[in-house]
Amino acid sequence: QMQLVESGGRLVQAGGSLRLSCAASGRALSNLGMGWFRQAPGKEREFVGVINRSGGVTDYADSVKGRFAISRDNAKNTAYLQMNSLKPEDTAVYYCAASAAYGISRLPNRYNYWGQGTQVTVSS
Repeated sequence: QMQLVESGGRLVQAGGSLRLSCAASGRALSNLGMGWFRQAPGKEREFVGVINRSGGVTDYADSVKGRFAISRDNAKNTAYLQMNSLKPEDTAVYYCAASAAYGISRLPNRYNYWGQGTQVTVSS
């Protein structure tokens, strides 16, 4: 059974940067697309970004485009979310997810495996 474990979330001031990691075990990440989602209090889970199996294709939500970047290191079985120019509205629990489906998707139901989430809090 595959497990995903996020890390790197913490309290940061607006304008700061964080890098989240998503470490996988139980299955090779190289055969899976990797997505990041977030959920703020009282809101639905929303798509943040996704990277395809090879790392050559990415897609981002408009709210984070130009500020966030997803990467992956298949040799380390780890995916990353680099977050720059953070805003208070980026405050949320961030989840990584893995998809066995072909291509990339913004839809949560296309993802087979989910991590437990890591809290990111951005203070103004």
